Amino acid sequence: MSTEREPGAGGGFRLDEDDSGGLDNARFLCEAAALAYLPAAAGEPQFKAVLGLDARLFSVGNTQGWLATDEANIVVAFRGTESPATLDGLKDILLTDAMNLLVVPEGRLGHDLSAAGVGARFHKGFADAIADIWPPLAEAIEVEFKRRDRPIWLTGHSLGGALALYAAWLLKRRFVPVHEVCTFGAPMIGNRVACEALSREFAGKIFRYVNGRDPVPKLPTMSLVANEFVHVDTERLVGRDPVTRLTDLLGAVASKSVGGLLSGTLLDEAWGTLNAEVANHFLDRYREQLRG
Repeated sequence: MSTEREPGAGGGFRLDEDDSGGLDNARFLCEAAALAYLPAAAGEPQFKAVLGLDARLFSVGNTQGWLATDEANIVVAFRGTESPATLDGLKDILLTDAMNLLVVPEGRLGHDLSAAGVGARFHKGFADAIADIWPPLAEAIEVEFKRRDRPIWLTGHSLGGALALYAAWLLKRRFVPVHEVCTFGAPMIGNRVACEALSREFAGKIFRYVNGRDPVPKLPTMSLVANEFVHVDTERLVGRDPVTRLTDLLGAVASKSVGGLLSGTLLDEAWGTLNAEVANHFLDRYREQLRG
């Protein structure tokens, strides 16, 4: 079912249920991911003007997600870091404490995530970020879906992309079907067992858009040679730059590591190098490349 809009309505963006992984869908969801950074007062009219959707903000602590709907679609968009122009807010969860955060979370959320299989481990920082917001948001999604059966689209940029992937699995545990997950510059969210479970359950429904020199999709890690974190399927490269390996991106810093391990002052040096590439992580860069 195509949900094309008249020119000028919804800014010309459209979702097409029958075009799985289509570029029009990616452009639409990239706009939704951008709007997810807005506060309630600004976001509600912008979701309507740009995408033709009625939107509600769900916000607890530093986690922010939007539920945006019309009679044809349900779109859930998660915000990335509060300051999308810098990576500093992500330093601990992506580099400094990375390996210590690969766990099975506690409580109901942990129970649902552990269903990914024996040995599945998820990023604690991301799980904590979605934990508080999830009960009211999930209930609202269910209400909308029961009111009218429509495709559910999940999206987010950076940390928001990680949360979108968690949300897909958590909706599955509630027997709520997800039509597509589209992320932009998202980091790795768990170990191989966890990510293989997501890739299997949402085969043909996950599309990870990556700018080749964007540092965030290469993280979390503390080691340049071995990393328990992996990505879910399916990667879509945007722009002309090939995907750069983390060791190539860090260059001189990597040559100073002992056994490929980043520690002490090398962590700060590595982070400085990664921050120098922050422009490649900006959502505007993804928007431009998708439009081109």
